[in-house]
Amino acid sequence: MAKVIAFVNQKGGVGKTTSSINLAASLGLLGKKTLLVDLDPQGNSTTGVGINKGENKASIYELFVNRASLKDVVIKTNFKNLYVIPASINLAGVDMELMEMSKQDPSFVAQTQLKKQISQVVDVFDYIILDCPPSLGLITTNALAASNSVIIPVQCEFFALEGIMQLLNSIMIAQKKLNPTLDIEGVLLTMLDNRTNLGLEVVEEIKSYFKDKVYDTIIPRLVRLSEAPSHGKPIHAYDPKSRGTEAYINLAKEVIERNGN
Repeated sequence: MAKVIAFVNQKGGVGKTTSSINLAASLGLLGKKTLLVDLDPQGNSTTGVGINKGENKASIYELFVNRASLKDVVIKTNFKNLYVIPASINLAGVDMELMEMSKQDPSFVAQTQLKKQISQVVDVFDYIILDCPPSLGLITTNALAASNSVIIPVQCEFFALEGIMQLLNSIMIAQKKLNPTLDIEGVLLTMLDNRTNLGLEVVEEIKSYFKDKVYDTIIPRLVRLSEAPSHGKPIHAYDPKSRGTEAYINLAKEVIERNGN
């Protein structure tokens, strides 16, 4: 049965999409059949694995509003063991549509629509990675309800912990109301510039706060990592010898080891 992991941080620019793409691709490279679910209306995870958003007949939006089935939206990428459910700009208005659907049908639960859909493929994949939008709205609530755990990416910069308490509160609310078994899978430190004392100080601050939840792997700040998505490739395909490739492979190994498989 698949482990469903959501990448969540309402703060933008923390490496969430980059890490979602590259962890999913690295898990695939290590032999794990992996589904990447793009939950951001911008669709950066979709294009980041080489899928043209304009060519998709259906996306995660159609899945949310019951206008498509999973077989219509799951796409096999060109990368080993990696599949994707693409996003589209239509996803930007899905919150209001879900709430309207729940008004029209009392049995429809807007917060668990993603869980209902994802549950159909948990026996097909080893890992399902959810790339959430930079907000704590209804899409992210759906992700928290559908997931076994969350990975929190934290940028190694000043104010790194800003907003984290709000995020942890949202996780606790989801645990209480929607998903009692939801856990923090890990905290991922991203965009480290180890030439600066500030970056190293933030690492120590995060580790003192989250303790053993922090992954040993730290993602460095690299130009190659930011270039890869524009070429529609994970870092291991764009630059196999990059330090970014090594970092995400190591992260995937940590995730696999923590999950005992």
